[in-house]
Amino acid sequence: MISSSFAKKALPKKSKILVEHATIVTMDAQEKVIHDGCIAIDEGIIVALGSREEVMKEFIPEHKIDASGMIAVPGFIDTHIHLAQALLRGVADDLSLVEWLYKRIWPLQGNFTQNDGLISSALCMLEMIKSGTTTFLESGLHTRYGSFAIAELLELSGMRGILSKMIMDTNGYASATNIMHPGMVEDKDACLREAKQLHNAWNGKDSGRIGVWLAARSLGAVSPALLKEISQVASELQTGITMHLNEVREDSKYSLDQYGVFPVFHMQNYGILGRKTVFAHMVWATDDEISLLAKWGSSVSHCPSSNSKLASGIARIPEMMQVGVNVSLGCDGAPCNNTYDMIKEMKMASLIQKARLLDPRVLDAQRVLRIATSNGAYALGLQNKIGSIEVGKRADIALVNISNEHCLPSFSPVSTLVYSCSGSDVDTLIVDGRVIMEKREVLTLDEARILEEARKAASDLLARADIRINTHNA
Repeated sequence: MISSSFAKKALPKKSKILVEHATIVTMDAQEKVIHDGCIAIDEGIIVALGSREEVMKEFIPEHKIDASGMIAVPGFIDTHIHLAQALLRGVADDLSLVEWLYKRIWPLQGNFTQNDGLISSALCMLEMIKSGTTTFLESGLHTRYGSFAIAELLELSGMRGILSKMIMDTNGYASATNIMHPGMVEDKDACLREAKQLHNAWNGKDSGRIGVWLAARSLGAVSPALLKEISQVASELQTGITMHLNEVREDSKYSLDQYGVFPVFHMQNYGILGRKTVFAHMVWATDDEISLLAKWGSSVSHCPSSNSKLASGIARIPEMMQVGVNVSLGCDGAPCNNTYDMIKEMKMASLIQKARLLDPRVLDAQRVLRIATSNGAYALGLQNKIGSIEVGKRADIALVNISNEHCLPSFSPVSTLVYSCSGSDVDTLIVDGRVIMEKREVLTLDEARILEEARKAASDLLARADIRINTHNA
C-alpha cells in the first residue's frame, strides 16, 4: 500500500479565493468579530479582511465561497494526537491507563504492519479535516508504522502537521517494568537515526507546512542519559520535543522514587524544558512544576476527554494559565477519546473546569477557543503564521455552519461554536490557501477508499493480535 492510493488527485492549487458573507471570528489580539464579512486570500496568504466593499476594491477572485449562515474561525490546532490509533477506536473502552496500554493498545500496535500505520493515519487525517482541524502535532511514530509513507500522506492530504519520531531505550511505564509488548520495543540508536533522517527529508516541506520533531517516550521508557541526548539532538536540528508527562499519579511517584524530584524538575535536569517543548496531559503537576513550566516557556497540551475517560484526573488548566503557562488542546487517540473532534474537545475542556471549580466563568467559550487556535499556534512556534484570521497570515480557516436546528438561535457566534456545534457542522476547510474540503466533500483524500480499507484492516489486526472485543452490549 502506498500513500498516494488514498489521495484523490494532485493538491488543489492556491488560487485567489474570496470568502464572503461570513461571521468572521478573527481571534486577533482585540478578539474582533466581523459580521457579514469577507476574507481575500492570494497565494495562501490573507490579503484583505472586512466588508465586501472594502475587500473587493482591488481584489478579483478566481473562486468565491458563499459563507452565509457560517462562522469563519482559524483552523483548529490539535497539539496531541496519535495517528496510529484511529484504527483502534473502541478496542479498549472502560479501562485504566496502564491496563489500557499493556492489555490492548501495545499488543495491537505491536502487531501493526506499515500498511496498518498508513491506513490508520489516513483515517485520522480524514476525520480531522472533516471536523475542522487544519494543524496537528503527532505524539510519536513507531518505526513499524512507516513514518516516511505517513509523511507523504500528510503532504497529499493538504493538512499542516508536525510528525514526531518516538525515541526510547527501556520498555516500561513509570514503575511498571518490562510490560511493553515486544513489537513496541525499539533500539535507541535506530530511533535517533530515523528521527534525523525523517527530519532531513521532510522538515520544512511545502513552505513549512510539514515539520518534524522528536518525541521522548513517557517516564519508565526513557533513561536520563537518553533525555539529555534528545535535548542535544533537538538543539542540533533546531526542532521541538513532545512528551507525555504527569498523565497519571504514578508518574510523580516514579520520578520521586527514582530521581528524588517531581517530573518537570527531572525534565529540567536533563535539558528537556524550553520554548519548543510540548508536554501532553500534566494532570498531576504540582504548583512548583507549573511555575517551572511558565519560567521555561514550555507548553501543555490539555487532553480533557482522554484524561476523563481513562480516569487519570483533571488538569488544573485555569491555574496554569493564571501564572503564564501556554495551554493548548489535544484530542489524543481514538481508543481513549473515540473522536478527533476539536469542537467537542473545546466543550469538554470548558465544562469540566466549571464543574471542578464550581465557577461557570472559569474557562469561558472565548478562552477555550483561544486554547484551540492561537495558543496551539504558539505551542508549535507558528504564532506568526497561523492561529488567527489576520492580514499577512497563512490562510488556515474553517467555515462552520451555524444554521442547523441545534445551533439556532445564535446570539454569540463563539458560544454557539463551543457549546452547540460539533465537527460535523464544519462545511469548508482551507489550509495554506488551498480548499481541501468544500461543502463537506474532502478534495484531497479518497474517503470511500479509506473507510473501506480501515474496516478490513481493523478486523485483520484484531485477529492477528488474537484480541477479542466484548460486544455483549452492542
